[in-house]
Amino acid sequence: MASAFVVGNKFRNKVTELLEKTDSSLPQRLREELEETLGSPQPTLSFSTARTLKKYLQDNGHPFYLHELLEDSSLHLPEVVKPPRNPELVKRLERIKAKLANEEYNRITRNVNTQKINRNETLADFGRQVRSVKAVVATIFNFLVTVVAAFACSYMASQYLFTDTAARVISAVIAASVVGLAELYVLVRTMEGELGEP
Repeated sequence: MASAFVVGNKFRNKVTELLEKTDSSLPQRLREELEETLGSPQPTLSFSTARTLKKYLQDNGHPFYLHELLEDSSLHLPEVVKPPRNPELVKRLERIKAKLANEEYNRITRNVNTQKINRNETLADFGRQVRSVKAVVATIFNFLVTVVAAFACSYMASQYLFTDTAARVISAVIAASVVGLAELYVLVRTMEGELGEP
């Protein structure tokens, strides 16, 4: 907290003039404090001395006021000295930080079940996934082969019924669509059964 002013040039000049006057009724103690202030390398004026000087200027009717003297001055803010940290407090804070970090870790990992995690099962899981993908690819391939075979059979068989190529293609597309829908129905029912749905 500030308790003094760092005085500027205006204060020095006016106070020097005031001290040089021989007819001034400046109290001896105030004179000594002002001389000591002006004599120091970094002149600072304490608040108590400033109050005494203000009272003197008011009582004697001088043509200048204290706030005018301190226009180019600034507050002297002493350097704050931090007290050394208590080692007991530091240890306690470290324990609290470690406890909070542990609680945070437990909160983050509370839904992780270590019983289910087994490093040896990673290849088995991978094999299970590959078999699942393999089954899906085989099912799709089977569906496509069935639809293409139905189209080819209908197209070849329709040559005995129709002589026009457009009619043969239309009848083959209709037959392939019916077979594709039937295959799709069977595939959906099979997938529902595997998933456990009725």
